[in-house]
Amino acid sequence: MIDRNIVKNLVDQWLDKENKDYFLVDIEISKDDKIVVEIDHADGVWIEDCVELSRFIEDNLNRDEEDYELEVGSAGIGRPFKVRQQYINHIGKEVEVLDEDGKKHKGVLKAVEENTFVITVKEKVKEEGAKRPVIKDIDRTFDMEKVKYTKYLLSFK
Repeated sequence: MIDRNIVKNLVDQWLDKENKDYFLVDIEISKDDKIVVEIDHADGVWIEDCVELSRFIEDNLNRDEEDYELEVGSAGIGRPFKVRQQYINHIGKEVEVLDEDGKKHKGVLKAVEENTFVITVKEKVKEEGAKRPVIKDIDRTFDMEKVKYTKYLLSFK
């Protein structure tokens, strides 16, 4: 089986060499040596760059030693975030969070700290002395490691 660290080192070399502001999201290697590399970029991923990275990896792996299948692509819009940089790239955009208790929260990603992030959600709040609740912007802080998922919400408004 192909070593994940070897593939990661190759991706890191390409990222350093090309200086295109891409970042690695994930590498998966199945038992039958199917390698899936996911990259991302704040402005989206170009197919030409996926092809270039794929060729770079292929040029540095020896098919005579081990046969493999290689797939290089983007992390995919609407898929759960896997790395901190994805959170950073989506600041100011609407996201959906499934917290550790199974509750969904929809709001605008406001800030990203080391291992936490903040979204601003609209909630009904009953203020003291008011007859009816009012809708207010409330900041909710989440731990990246404890949420079940966070993903960008596509809007066609």
